[in-house]
Amino acid sequence: MKIERITAGYLPGLRDDEVQWQLLPFEREDLRLEVSVPVLSAAQMRALADRVRQAADCHLRVMTVAEIIAVIDQAIARLLDRNDPYRQQAEAWLPVVSGYDADMVRLGLTGYFKTFRAAQLRRFVAEDFANPAVLDGFQPAAKGGAVRAFGPDLLVHSWAGNVPALSLWSLVCGLLVKAPSIGKLASAEPLFAGWFARLLAEVHPPLADCLAVVWWRGAGTEEASTLYERADTVLAYGGNQTLDALRRRLPVTTRFLPHGHKLGFGLIGAAAMDTLKAPATARLAAWDVMRYDQQGCYSPHVFYVERGASVSPRAFADYLAAELANLQRRFARRPLALEEGTAVAKWQQSVEWAGDEQQLLGPVDAPWSVAYSDGLQPLTPTALYRTIAVVGVDNLDAAVPVVAAQREFLQTAGIAATPEQLYRLAGLLGAAGVTRISAIGSMSMPEAGWHHDGRFNLIDLVRMTEIEQSAETAAQPLAPYSD
Repeated sequence: MKIERITAGYLPGLRDDEVQWQLLPFEREDLRLEVSVPVLSAAQMRALADRVRQAADCHLRVMTVAEIIAVIDQAIARLLDRNDPYRQQAEAWLPVVSGYDADMVRLGLTGYFKTFRAAQLRRFVAEDFANPAVLDGFQPAAKGGAVRAFGPDLLVHSWAGNVPALSLWSLVCGLLVKAPSIGKLASAEPLFAGWFARLLAEVHPPLADCLAVVWWRGAGTEEASTLYERADTVLAYGGNQTLDALRRRLPVTTRFLPHGHKLGFGLIGAAAMDTLKAPATARLAAWDVMRYDQQGCYSPHVFYVERGASVSPRAFADYLAAELANLQRRFARRPLALEEGTAVAKWQQSVEWAGDEQQLLGPVDAPWSVAYSDGLQPLTPTALYRTIAVVGVDNLDAAVPVVAAQREFLQTAGIAATPEQLYRLAGLLGAAGVTRISAIGSMSMPEAGWHHDGRFNLIDLVRMTEIEQSAETAAQPLAPYSD
């Protein structure tokens, strides 16, 4: 077996021989990749936090948002260049650590990176701030006086590893609000964040010390507590139990922004179910199921399909099964671990045991599964890994109370319907707790600047400082020209 070794993380001011290292092994076919991740002491974590804060004061906070966007755009341009060493590393090693099909990763990275170009980032900032200049200095307020936005004194990121390069999103958010950042690598994907930090330092060397990328096992011990105590904002991704445990260990004054488990679903109206549109809609739905094997928080678990068209919901389920079989030939599902395979088998078994209420389509040993039901079914998680439920309904409104029962887990809904249906359903779904509505086929490809979990990506990171009109008025008699 061929063995390759990579050093992960990014530690400005620390030499490799000053740090302990933990080995994370990954295997794919006849290749073993050994990733060394840094394990810092509490004292080293304190020193690192001080270093990135001081560097940000000197270099990051004095840049305008336009200048920061230009730097990020240069870095993203390199990541989009398949001849660039960083892009080549990503294409070579992210499939190994994630297990995903190499072509799926390649296409996914390109689509993802394109949402961070300069034009998209300018829209991203404008989405949260009517006047983005408030991030650069005091600006006139409509009510009188002036207002300015300040980013965190220290922003700590805790990343999940379910989707490759997930860390890019929060790192860019931190840069746009001029926050010194320290990120904690996910053991399942420990590579991309360190690469991006190094790339950013190459593109704009003054930023080299403004962020760091570290690792600790599980919830961490003293070194993790040391970092959390020094952070005023923590942005975290992961399972709900992990996030709850993290919340409880943070000081009460620390701003905590968690992103946990979510349930996605689709609504497909009769207008999309004629003999021409239904196969195309099924093809788009299959892409949403296939991308990263439903590991994203936006991935679908159930498609509710309206009856009354020339193509029945049952026929749509057959189309979807055929498309998943086609995609398997192009983008093979990654090999499942024992517990993952067991979960899929249990889900299939639960469908088979449901009797006439549900049917399992296709071979039981296929690397995808479609369950069909003619009766209204609740929105519940599938086993992931390309397992999807299709439910026939008399009208799409019938699905709204069913999905509303999962209010705390709702995020993305994909809709294929007429414009009138779209807006009416969007109102009902928004009231039920849905925060993002996309086209079928775009569920797993969020637009730049989307309001993740219905929140503001940048506004939630900043604090606003106001100069009231009374202070302006009181300052006028004290000016030299007032005499």
